[in-house]
Amino acid sequence: MQLFQPINVGKITLKNRVMFPPLTTGYEERDGSIGEKSLNFYKRLAEGGVGYIVIGDVTPIQTISPTPKLFDDSQIPSYKKLADAVHTYGAKLGLQLFHPEYDVDAVNALFRQGDMQGARAKLHHDMLHFVDEVSVENLRGIIKKIAECAKRAEKAGVDIIEVHGDRLVGSLTSTLLNHREDVYGGAFENRIRFALEVVRAIKEAAPNLTIDYKLPIISTNPLRGKGGVLIEEGIELAKRLEEAGVDMLHVAQANHTGNMGDTIPAMGTQPYAFFADYAKQVKEAVSIPVSTVGRIVTPEMGEAILKAGKADIVGIGRPLLADPDWPKKAEANQMNTIRYCMMCNKGCTDSIQNRKFLSCVLNAENGYEYERMITPAVTSKRVGVIGAGPAGLEAARVAALKGHEVIVYDQNIQIGGQLQIAKVPPRKNEMNRVIQYLGASLTKLGVTLKLGKKVDATDLLRDQVEHVIVAVGASNSMPSIKGADAVHVLDAWKVLADEAICAGKVVVIGGGLVGAETAETLAYRGCQVNIIEMMDEIAKEESTTVRPVLFDSFKAHHVGLYTGYTVVEITPQVVYAQNKDKEIIEIPCDYVVMAVGAKPNKFDQEPLVQAGIPVVYVGDCKEKAQDINHAICTGYDAANQIG
Repeated sequence: MQLFQPINVGKITLKNRVMFPPLTTGYEERDGSIGEKSLNFYKRLAEGGVGYIVIGDVTPIQTISPTPKLFDDSQIPSYKKLADAVHTYGAKLGLQLFHPEYDVDAVNALFRQGDMQGARAKLHHDMLHFVDEVSVENLRGIIKKIAECAKRAEKAGVDIIEVHGDRLVGSLTSTLLNHREDVYGGAFENRIRFALEVVRAIKEAAPNLTIDYKLPIISTNPLRGKGGVLIEEGIELAKRLEEAGVDMLHVAQANHTGNMGDTIPAMGTQPYAFFADYAKQVKEAVSIPVSTVGRIVTPEMGEAILKAGKADIVGIGRPLLADPDWPKKAEANQMNTIRYCMMCNKGCTDSIQNRKFLSCVLNAENGYEYERMITPAVTSKRVGVIGAGPAGLEAARVAALKGHEVIVYDQNIQIGGQLQIAKVPPRKNEMNRVIQYLGASLTKLGVTLKLGKKVDATDLLRDQVEHVIVAVGASNSMPSIKGADAVHVLDAWKVLADEAICAGKVVVIGGGLVGAETAETLAYRGCQVNIIEMMDEIAKEESTTVRPVLFDSFKAHHVGLYTGYTVVEITPQVVYAQNKDKEIIEIPCDYVVMAVGAKPNKFDQEPLVQAGIPVVYVGDCKEKAQDINHAICTGYDAANQIG
């Protein structure tokens, strides 16, 4: 595959065309240096075969932001240790240098004084106006700090500096954000001046480093991004950057949109490889290598981009969180063993926005590299797993990898559990990749599947199991509301599974994630839908990158949203609900769909306990119903603890 052919970039050679693009991780130490968590994360990526790793958002100054920093010589050893670690596996290390779009010193001073309100107000103001207000003198001081940081990176053995062409640099190039009237504003030549000066300063300070440049393009129809340039100016800027000595270009979606879903789009919200055509236009204008990024999921997809001449290098971000061995497996032509990302944004993007560290809901080891590891069993046991949902399948996979003989039981004739209904709503079909991966893993590992029959302890005893993992999941709750036992009142899970059909006017009771997705599904099917939710928010559990798309869909399909209301009675024609002020509304209905939560399913473990067989619960049947991350992690841990 061309994907695994080396490529020369400046003074260095990348061993392959697979790039881990800059992603904020939250793993760095409080002072911004590289600690054990960061080291292990990037080392694991290198071990998995990626050729080029970029550390995202490295600042050359001390900021309040939780981000990697390299502003002092005392931090050099931590970066040196990281560079040495990734070099061991033949990967090259890049640092994405950036400066925030605010007056760092002024904001830091306010925080040190304890003036939190003033600091936040200053930060908010600067994020809107700093690019216009920062003085020429301060801009040149920032360039000096960036150059000094690059020099430290060179001392640390870093291979590449990626100039973050978004953020402050991108704001200055932007016609949408830059309203200056001096040498850094107005005409194109002035708006790109700062970017070119940054490049020249890096080349002078660290002449042995290769220079990459993130070229942020403002996409159109609809307009996405502000901190960057439209493609026409982007092509011209690319030429100027090459003339200035840039060795490679990373073409990506411009930021500053207010929604991370534009730059890191979730499942179904953007086409696959949605930025490759922009990269192609840039690539055709320059002679230096060009990389692209954005919903590139499979090796075949990456290969097609390279073969079509759209880019020279492909950025694989979230898919490497799901499976850091993606490159190694692809190079060995073992595509069916890759744990493919479903692009839910739950563990990665949402975590970063909520000031948590980067993780993946499908990969229990992500964020705990070299800590959470599958260890070989001391003695092989016969392990029974009851339930073929994500928790049970993950438990079976891990138990089999440890060397146990595993039998999976499920009353359904297909595996996947709740994933089979979770993948039904609009944009959610990418969840099917999880089922395919887990199913393929169990087949390869020789796990026995006994499907289509509900099992009890007697069946397990007859099969002579020595350890049991219960993963029987949860069921949709049906609350005690007057009229809820009527024939036109349906279970949301059965509606999603096409076991129950409704038409006409439908009232969905419950505006959590299941209720919201059921409502959208029915709206797509032509129903006239209203949601009643007792809390003040609809789809609170949904990713912040998906909620805007969901609510746009509600608006387009005229879905009524009634928050702060509790249903008091259901009749064949009307649902009655009241708010906290006891005001009652009447909503017409032909059907009512219940989506008010889930309750754990039960399993009679007593005969197993009496026989001295250990029983462990995982997933939704463990205490209370939760999410797929809980399912995967509890399944992984329970299986890994079997000796």
